[in-house]
Amino acid sequence: MASQVTVTTLYKMMEKGEKIVALTAYDFPFAKLVDDAGIDMILVGDSLGMVVQGNTSTLPVTMEEMLYHTQMVSRATSRAMVVGDLPFMSYQSSLAEAIDNAGRFLKEAGAAAVKLEGGAAVSETIAAITAAGIPVQAHIGLTPQSVHAMGGYKVQRDEDRLMADAREVADAGAFSVVLEGIPADIAEKITKAIAIPTIGIGAGALCDGQILVIHDLLGLNDRHLPKFVKQYANLGEAARQALENYADEVRSVKFPGEEHCY
Repeated sequence: MASQVTVTTLYKMMEKGEKIVALTAYDFPFAKLVDDAGIDMILVGDSLGMVVQGNTSTLPVTMEEMLYHTQMVSRATSRAMVVGDLPFMSYQSSLAEAIDNAGRFLKEAGAAAVKLEGGAAVSETIAAITAAGIPVQAHIGLTPQSVHAMGGYKVQRDEDRLMADAREVADAGAFSVVLEGIPADIAEKITKAIAIPTIGIGAGALCDGQILVIHDLLGLNDRHLPKFVKQYANLGEAARQALENYADEVRSVKFPGEEHCY
């Protein structure tokens, strides 16, 4: 069995120039598929609010929901590093609350690390959680929890601010940083400027790793897809066809056949 991916593993990969492969997953079956495929990191993202729950943003997702989904993912994995996403307002109110909620991901849900959104504004929070012995992944650029403050899901182009955010979260002790919705040339500069792995999503090919939402990658999301998504399969169409075939066979009494009866 392949050895467990840890923070140390990620640093070694970065140093060797080996790309880090990450995906989201939100339940046991998909996490098992992702882990069996040799993916290095699974993010149990608050994107489940849109992908699984059908909300129009990630803001309604609660801590209890995040812990529930992270528990399922953790049970399915033996190799991938599981990162739990701190949802909106679970870390902004106070450092004590941020530490407590981050700790619950490790203590109750089996995660190895947590992720939170923001740059310089959350550096103190990152430092406090890290000081408690909890690895933190930062997330800068297009940060969905700030969708209203940003005026929508827009590409972030302020190079000075993005570079400052990246340096701040790295200095605060983050073990890696997600770069989302950032022009490739700026993401490349950030990757070269900081000593922690960068994980890109809509940030070009020169980050230390890449992440996508699994439902987007597999063609299970019929909503508008961002430019940065590549569909590697169309399981949604295959599933719809299978379900229509099942309905047809039930209605025409072709199923169950003799071979399906006792």
